[in-house]
Amino acid sequence: MGLSEIAKGIAPSPTLKLNERALLLKQRGDPVIHLGIGEPKGKTPIDAVLAASASLGSGNIKYTPADGIPELKQAIVRYMEDNYQKAVDAKQVMVSSGAKAALYAILRTILNPQEEVIITVPYWVSYPEMVKLAFGVPIIVRPEDGRFEPKVSDIEQAVSKYTKAVIVNSPNNPSGAVYSEGFISDIVDFCERRGLYLIMDDIYHKIVFDDIVPPNPYKFAREQGENSRLIVINGISKLYGMTGFRIGWAVASKKIIEVATNCQMQTISCPSALLQVAAVGALLGMQSYVDALRRNLQNNRDVVVRELETISDVKVFRPQGTFYCVADFRAYSFDSTALSEFLLDKALVVTVPGKEFGLEGYLRLSFAGSTKEVIDGVQRIRWALDPSAPRDIYIGDRRVLRDWK
Repeated sequence: MGLSEIAKGIAPSPTLKLNERALLLKQRGDPVIHLGIGEPKGKTPIDAVLAASASLGSGNIKYTPADGIPELKQAIVRYMEDNYQKAVDAKQVMVSSGAKAALYAILRTILNPQEEVIITVPYWVSYPEMVKLAFGVPIIVRPEDGRFEPKVSDIEQAVSKYTKAVIVNSPNNPSGAVYSEGFISDIVDFCERRGLYLIMDDIYHKIVFDDIVPPNPYKFAREQGENSRLIVINGISKLYGMTGFRIGWAVASKKIIEVATNCQMQTISCPSALLQVAAVGALLGMQSYVDALRRNLQNNRDVVVRELETISDVKVFRPQGTFYCVADFRAYSFDSTALSEFLLDKALVVTVPGKEFGLEGYLRLSFAGSTKEVIDGVQRIRWALDPSAPRDIYIGDRRVLRDWK
């Protein structure tokens, strides 16, 4: 009995695999430092906890509308007004079980078999696989000048008669780059002129540093009505550190949302009622959590850049947002998977291979954890790789000697 060739061709999530391996090492008692996970360590905002607790206490947890409860959809409408200066109707909003599920429902909605989706390097690891699962073809575009911000000219060269959509993720995972107003303006204009869907993955759009304001795509869109092909994906996982709640959403034209909701209705039925209530609590509650998170992450950003710059021949890009940093380790290895495994084996530090983001020879490091973890983790990396570093180090309470070249 054969299996689906498409399903067999889907790669496992490298970050989730690393999480599983790190958890096993921790359970064994090893002092692992996890610089791979995209998850703020702070506790869930109290307003979300109280809202969920009250709902759970009622004992009335039932099915919800497939596109989300009215209270959450209205909270998202308000979020759009506050953060995008965009008035949307509740019928333009679909709540899903995480931003990833919302994006997948959108891809299933807009793609016919073998239609193409433009994905620029560096990209989030799941984009190509999700396009394949939606029977589409991912077209990877690598900026010719090696920059972390794409150019519309690079994208234009990759467009064919089969192209259906472009995915833009800014602030970007993995690089932390915030794309310029010029690029966002140009890509909105380009997609409108070419009749392409523009999917903006904005999951990190409020996690920005140095008083940067990410460009608002709606500001540049000529088509604001039902013919709009601009789609915005967002959620509560990153901004509120509520990764386990799995609530995200898509905002698009009513027709797109109607069809996407039908797709969702026949797969997950509806997002969890309890977790949707928690999301309402987060979105409408006190936003001091967000400000504190951003300040802490900006401090950690400065720390991780400073520490990485102490490693000989490593080049680091200073993130403008998110809680990720990519660094060029090609002076030590062009095989990022082997390098990541080496660092986990020798230094008990989890990193994510740049290969998974289209950046072979790079590593992605998360600075979402504590400042101490960031410092200790990068110091272990330096100890394991840099010949100029001291040969001995303490990993946990054990003194270890570097006995390799």
